[in-house]
Amino acid sequence: MGCGCSKLSACCWGSEYGGAVPEVQSVENEEKGEVDNVPVFTEYSVETLRTATSGFSVENIVSEHGEKAPNVVYKGKLENQRRIAVKRFNRSAWPDARQFLEEARAVGLLRNHRLVNLLGCCCEGEERLLVAEYMPNDTLAKHLFHWETQPMKWAMRLRVALYLAQALEYCTNKGRALYHDLNAYRIVFDDDGNPRLSCFGLMKNSRDGRSYSTNLAFTPPEYLRTGRVTAESVMYSFGTLLLDLLSGKHIPPSHALDLIRDRNIQTLTDSCLEGQFSIDDGTELVRLASRCLQYEPRERPNPKSLVTALVPLQKDTEVPSHVLMGIAHGGAALPVSPLSEACIRMDLTAIHEILEKLGYKDDEGANTELSFQMWTNQMQETLNSKKKGDVAFRHKDFRAAIGCYTLFIDGGTMVSPTVYARRSLSYLMSDMPQEAHNDALQAQVISPVWHIAAYLQAAALFALGSENEAQAALREGSIQENKRNANA
Repeated sequence: MGCGCSKLSACCWGSEYGGAVPEVQSVENEEKGEVDNVPVFTEYSVETLRTATSGFSVENIVSEHGEKAPNVVYKGKLENQRRIAVKRFNRSAWPDARQFLEEARAVGLLRNHRLVNLLGCCCEGEERLLVAEYMPNDTLAKHLFHWETQPMKWAMRLRVALYLAQALEYCTNKGRALYHDLNAYRIVFDDDGNPRLSCFGLMKNSRDGRSYSTNLAFTPPEYLRTGRVTAESVMYSFGTLLLDLLSGKHIPPSHALDLIRDRNIQTLTDSCLEGQFSIDDGTELVRLASRCLQYEPRERPNPKSLVTALVPLQKDTEVPSHVLMGIAHGGAALPVSPLSEACIRMDLTAIHEILEKLGYKDDEGANTELSFQMWTNQMQETLNSKKKGDVAFRHKDFRAAIGCYTLFIDGGTMVSPTVYARRSLSYLMSDMPQEAHNDALQAQVISPVWHIAAYLQAAALFALGSENEAQAALREGSIQENKRNANA
């Protein structure tokens, strides 16, 4: 049973690694070798990120506040099939390009499996973009405040608190103790269901230097006095997160402290947790939250002491996070459709039959507006090229189909993902896998959630010998197809 709130889209980031069995040792013992699969920080071009996000498509927006947010986050996929999240700042943010690059490069040096690692950035003209790992399993805010099938279990809440403390300890050890606007939207869950701290909070949001965008009732008292965030301010925000985990609600610290002083802890505790923890454990978490919420910054704990306090509280440490969370694991099997099976077998004839049978019905949702040329002879010639291409495609004359479809595409009167898909397969049939892959990518740019574009990318990648990338594209196609079928 859910909370009754509407479903939020999630600010998600992804990972291809990470153990399913949680660990509780100090981060100091985990800094070597745990993030080998994360590439070094890279400066990307705008064009690369535009392609990866299908032209910054609305369908790829994953930030909590959607299109109205000043800085929008998109999901995307690079040519090597690595999933990414791209944060695109508004034009007034980061006017100093050098400052933006310096900050991004510094954060990009951090590499830890408790963080959503920053993979790169882009700084061209007025564009300011950050590129991070993609996390597919929503935010802590979604799982705590807007759950639909089950509330977060006590053991998982304790794990979130520990992993967050470990992330902050790692950042502090690396000289990045300041974190801006730490809240439940900054914690996201990876493929294995493990919580991670978003790297975006390690950089200020905009040129006004504001460190908090949340309600002032949740900001550290010293920030209200000075307008500055300190390492101790981050500990105050950690205390508000402990309250979130304990109560399942976003309670103003002043109200929570009143309840604690009146020993009314039961009112503070999420009723969904009844019977899941002892009074001693609950009291210890409340004590820790109270320490973090001290009015005087110097009286608050540091991340290292938080880790030390949270390790003994951990429960069910042998149970993987995705099991505690009740979410499908990243490696879970997906139903195999005829098209995905044909791609796995590289049965191009079967793929041809499916595309031929499908026709152009999937073009209905694409941007197929016709220009003024529609009413000219050039338009008629272009449409004739498409018709001739369709005849050649039906009769498996793939060289002729490539030529006709190229004339149609170059004519520019209509944009058709299906034509790109058909030319992609025609290239594959003609032993031109790189051209086939390019067309499949273009089909996805036009129609970002079209499963056939992902499947054709998989087929082209198999033909290119890129097995891992092909499997990733295949899985993406399966996920898109299953979502499509569920919504049908």
